[in-house]
Amino acid sequence: MGVRDDSDADTIAQAIVFLAARVYFVLMAWLTLFFAALTLLPASAIAQQTAAASSTSQDLQAGVVIPKVVCSAHAEQSYALYLPSYYTSGRRWPIVFVFDPLARGGVPVELMKDAAERYGYIVAGSNNSQNGPWKVEIEAAQAMSADTQGRLAVDTRRVYFAGLSGGARFAAALAQRCGCAAGVLLNSAGFTPPAAAVPDGSFSVFATAGTTDFNLGEVVEMDAKLRELHYFHAFREFDGPHEWGPAGVMDEGLAWLRLMAMKSGREKIDKNFVGGQIAAARTRALNLETAGDFFGAWKEYRQAAETFDGLGDAASFRERAGALEKEKAVREGAKLERREFDEQMRLSADISSGLEELGRNSTNGVDARNELERRIAELRGRVEHEKNLRELRVAQRALAGIFIEAIEAGNTQSDAKNYSLARNYFELAVDASPDSAWALSLLAVARAEDGDRKGTFEALRRAKEKSKDAAAFRDWLKDEPALAKFRDAPEFRALIAPAQEPR
Repeated sequence: MGVRDDSDADTIAQAIVFLAARVYFVLMAWLTLFFAALTLLPASAIAQQTAAASSTSQDLQAGVVIPKVVCSAHAEQSYALYLPSYYTSGRRWPIVFVFDPLARGGVPVELMKDAAERYGYIVAGSNNSQNGPWKVEIEAAQAMSADTQGRLAVDTRRVYFAGLSGGARFAAALAQRCGCAAGVLLNSAGFTPPAAAVPDGSFSVFATAGTTDFNLGEVVEMDAKLRELHYFHAFREFDGPHEWGPAGVMDEGLAWLRLMAMKSGREKIDKNFVGGQIAAARTRALNLETAGDFFGAWKEYRQAAETFDGLGDAASFRERAGALEKEKAVREGAKLERREFDEQMRLSADISSGLEELGRNSTNGVDARNELERRIAELRGRVEHEKNLRELRVAQRALAGIFIEAIEAGNTQSDAKNYSLARNYFELAVDASPDSAWALSLLAVARAEDGDRKGTFEALRRAKEKSKDAAAFRDWLKDEPALAKFRDAPEFRALIAPAQEPR
């Protein structure tokens, strides 16, 4: 495509209005052209961008997370933002656009801020992008990218996308289509479908997932596929569920992406930085080897050899990986990992089939529902009583996967206004995770739409009890359209009343 200039602005603005009503492929095609245009800006346009950034970024405080920056051209869109404390419009900066599945822009930005400060990234997390129709994510990405380009001095050769779960799938799809991404940081999900990766990928992939994440197997298999397809790739497993990796993992991810920028010529090689990262990788591998985790150590050495090939001392990592590969413990470790993923699928297979059947067949709905309740209770009991750590993690992943399947099925039925069936799915989700304020809130809405006043308030009271953010829960109560008919009720007023401080 040609270089975009100022004369295109009116045309593009008209196109946005038109494209907002179109299906996913048309929307994505436009957005990818938008991002691609950013990478083709000539030097004169870059100079104009830098001058504009100097005047529009003055009100943005550097060195702190700004929870809400309202997009100038789209007041309904906003994003959380972190600028390094030494940010200046006199140079251009790499940027990470972040997509959270629940529109919590500040959550990932908080996790990334220390690494962004250390390595010099701008981080922007959408407060609108969330799981659901991709149109919502596409519009959020367009608004956030256009606004940051207008306000800030962005290095368009180092644009990165990051996401969690559905946000990761969106980030990966955008990187695949736009040809403008230097890399992606994917939490708990990957390509849609994973096999859609292409040989000699043009962007780098840092992936991560938790030990109890139901998508762990998918991400591990994606990482193996990326190796076959010759991507720059790395994977980090952390101790946790289906959620953003901790700040330490974000630090490793952004550092690794910087290494890949050096490797691909987007940034000049910093020998001191590379040396520090080599030392950190060696320490991780040695710690695993010392602890007797030879399979984990072998993976660490192999990954380090790939990472530092062309940057530093990759030979010593490669030699140690080759030596460990001959060990029986490494071969057995690979087999055990495969067996655990297979066991996870076995534990959840019948429940998954039952959830799917529940939506297709309403003639024996009560019996099917009762059987699903029994199987979910059985799996939850296994989680509660399992003593073996490895088997516990497998059961936790299986149960978490069932929880998400029930949530997604309930959302599908809610979108179709089949509220009676939707509440069945949300009730099963609560069976799988009784402490989930999210599932209880969705259940309350489905019951409200289904005309069940008593059930609505029962679910709301439980959701309030389980919520970890009382203020956010009260705001949701006030804004949720399905609850508007209850807002004058004493029970509702009691729910939104602030908790009384103990005397």
